[in-house]
Amino acid sequence: MASTETETETAAFFSKANKHLIGTGVPFSPVIITKAKGTKLYDANNNQILDFTSGQMSSLLGHSHPEIVQVVQKYIAELDHLLSNMITYPVVDLAERLSRILPLPLEKSFFLNTGSESIEAAIKMAKLYTGQFEVVAFTASYHGLTQGAGSATYSAGRKRGGPCMPGQLAFPAPYAYRSPFRKPDGSYDWETEMDFGWSMVDRQSVGSLAAFIMEPILSTGGILDLPQGYLRRMSIECKKRGMLIIMDEAQTGVGRTGKMFAFEHHEVVPDILALSKTLGCGLPLASVSTTAEIDRGCKEVGFLWLTTHLNDPLTAAVGNKVLEIVERDGICQAATERGEQLRDGLLKLQQKHWCIGDIRGRGLLQGIEIISDAKTMAPGPDLGQAVSDRALAAGLSCNIVNLPGMGGVFRLAPPVTVTTEEIEEGLRILDESFTSVVGEWAK
Repeated sequence: MASTETETETAAFFSKANKHLIGTGVPFSPVIITKAKGTKLYDANNNQILDFTSGQMSSLLGHSHPEIVQVVQKYIAELDHLLSNMITYPVVDLAERLSRILPLPLEKSFFLNTGSESIEAAIKMAKLYTGQFEVVAFTASYHGLTQGAGSATYSAGRKRGGPCMPGQLAFPAPYAYRSPFRKPDGSYDWETEMDFGWSMVDRQSVGSLAAFIMEPILSTGGILDLPQGYLRRMSIECKKRGMLIIMDEAQTGVGRTGKMFAFEHHEVVPDILALSKTLGCGLPLASVSTTAEIDRGCKEVGFLWLTTHLNDPLTAAVGNKVLEIVERDGICQAATERGEQLRDGLLKLQQKHWCIGDIRGRGLLQGIEIISDAKTMAPGPDLGQAVSDRALAAGLSCNIVNLPGMGGVFRLAPPVTVTTEEIEEGLRILDESFTSVVGEWAK
């Protein structure tokens, strides 16, 4: 009887959702989450689900971290939101902390709401500073879906939206598993691919190259990590053309990959850095950081960025606490250790399940590419989705990206507070889900 009542309530809930919520192109999850705490989610039936996506890749320290809760409670009661030109101690403290953590010459920041907004601001700054308007981005990029960010996004969301911003140029994404660029021994030839990419950009450009915007690990594009040496060469090529590098670290920043910022793995410092998601630990906080020289140049030509929640004190206080915890608690080291454990477990699963074509990523941002044929390596998005659905039913939330031109790729990004036992639990559920689904597909 209780089960029937629950099913009736669930049906009524989704009926109201379908009636009153606008569809955004993302299907609703079949579970209704009523509570999130640490690395665990709880549904309407009080079933426990291990969160291997950190919410929307954001809850870096887990859900409802007690120190974050304390900061929110304090500032919602004392200092929540002001006129945008009224700067406060939390805002200046966060800017100062970021300046200390970031490598020089990145030393100046301001704070916004979302990743898309930070990208819009970064692109505008690059255009104003250089006096140019062309923006280059990877073919598997995802920087947001507002006008400027969406124009620099090639992995999804471009159809039927009308003209993009002028000056958008695509560059081949470093997709080692599927790139047609190969050396005689069959290994990935990213150097030749990069030469090809720049030759295409140089032919298309009207002579107004402003910036190359990139993620150090392309997440929505399929967890594509930049090969060693790639970013250094990219920096040289951009400097040749007078271009700035905008680094979008929405998902990779603040310790997730084993370093505070993923670009540090490559020993190259961008000209403009955009953070979001992980900086707010699930709250709407984003930042744009740059050099004193670029800040000066933008001021001289009249840079204006004025939004309702510019430099809000409440979210700035949260961001400051997040960075404090990450430094104090050795989060980068924890991400490295748990990431190695996760990676080792995934490699064992790859040996066991033929449909796992590739494992890639850094730290606690790992990808599993699913194939439908071991010989042809044909993408297996449907098989991957079935595994994802089975895992959710068994108590593991793991996101799979199914985009045209890419295989179904799992993005595994648990909170960096995840324990060794929880990593093993997630691997066990994945193993059982692959075994079950692959067995059914073979019938």
